Amino acid sequence: MATKSKRGSIRIDRELCKGCYLCESVCPLGLISVSDTLNQKGYYPVHYSEEDIPIEGHQCKACALCAIVCPDIVIEVYRG
Repeated sequence: MATKSKRGSIRIDRELCKGCYLCESVCPLGLISVSDTLNQKGYYPVHYSEEDIPIEGHQCKACALCAIVCPDIVIEVYRG
């Protein structure tokens, strides 16, 4: 019986992100990086690199480390 690999994704509210970059430092796969555009508050928010690709191609395992360390609760984790 083949085991199905876990896949997940995250959603970041870029307008609430204050750019502390803690999530970037804990992502074991390096899927979170600093955006090159400012949000409305003048911060450079983080960006999830798999945001625009189908879930079948995601490397994210939904470990939730990014959401756990986020002090402003701007990251939602989706498992599936």
